[in-house]
Amino acid sequence: MSIQIQPVQSAKEKKLFIDLEWQLEKNTPHWVSPLRMERAKVLDTKKNPFYHHSEIALFIARKNGLPVGRIAAIKNDNHNAFHKDKTGFWGFFECIDDQQAAKALFDAAADWLRQRGCDRMWGPMNPSTNDECGLLIDGFDTPPMLMMTHNPSFYPRLVESYGNYKVKDLYAWYQTTEDALARVNDKLKRVSEKVLKRYHISIRNMDVKHIDREVKLMKEVYNNAWSRNWGFVPFTEEEFDHAADGLKDIADPDFLLMAEKDGRPVGFSVTLPNLNEVLARIPDGRLLPTGIFKLLTGIKKIQTVRVLILGVIKEYQFSGLGSAFYLRTMEAAQKKGIIGGEMSWILEDNLTMNRAIESFGSRIYKTYRIYEYMLG
Repeated sequence: MSIQIQPVQSAKEKKLFIDLEWQLEKNTPHWVSPLRMERAKVLDTKKNPFYHHSEIALFIARKNGLPVGRIAAIKNDNHNAFHKDKTGFWGFFECIDDQQAAKALFDAAADWLRQRGCDRMWGPMNPSTNDECGLLIDGFDTPPMLMMTHNPSFYPRLVESYGNYKVKDLYAWYQTTEDALARVNDKLKRVSEKVLKRYHISIRNMDVKHIDREVKLMKEVYNNAWSRNWGFVPFTEEEFDHAADGLKDIADPDFLLMAEKDGRPVGFSVTLPNLNEVLARIPDGRLLPTGIFKLLTGIKKIQTVRVLILGVIKEYQFSGLGSAFYLRTMEAAQKKGIIGGEMSWILEDNLTMNRAIESFGSRIYKTYRIYEYMLG
């Protein structure tokens, strides 16, 4: 039976597109259900400021009349303006283990992007590098951390069989707090303090009572610190505020660090409680009627964290300030009874960051891949 591709055009079809993640992933080992409301927010083209400069098209694959897969095609005008290219993107991919269905989905995304002048496509992006991205290709034996993807082990085969090939790998490092602090000797602490003293830099906890002011300082650092990174696209003011609003409710001030020199921000680090520990107990992704109670009671018992963002402006990127951030984060983790954490994602060729993380005894335990497909 041939595969039919259905463009999503109505609210009912969009709900089906979202629900397919639960239908197709519910039996995947170690998959953790996200909140349905969060998925809906990401795909809300009216309220998510990402779509002020981007377009998205959603497609559903049907076999024998039944939905068996989905994909999104994304045209990010800010990416193409910043990089001066014609790249399109695919994301939100879900599919049964059926190469014909996967091919039909990728064909639909590729055709949509060609019609809009794109000459290649990258993915998965959900919907950009400033959100969830990457296909898990190694490390299927453990659950994902907060805001990291997870997928069945056959997905790489479906993706690569279509002709997608690797363009970049992203690493997730894991470290137990006990092992990390066992490696932190007096010499390492002295070196860290020496770095701060040499450059007259101080590190402080952010003031959550004045979070709007802190967000403004983070904005000053972000687009400078990440501008050299592969795939980087500058946040707009609206996008940065939108992202910050989504993190305020779960952020722990003990893990929000700001580095300053003469009152000017030069770097910051954001580490978040791994909310996936709680979401794993809400398998349908719905807060009502009982999910909200599991969330409120479980968030206080979280034992792992994810270092979500750590950035230093260009002037100090080789100063050792990153290691000072890691040291402060590990010390805070010990005091709060955190047993371990993930540093992710890190570009495979970001040698400075990878070496710094490895020096604390961390190990790469998951690898995510971004693929490219030429549309010519």
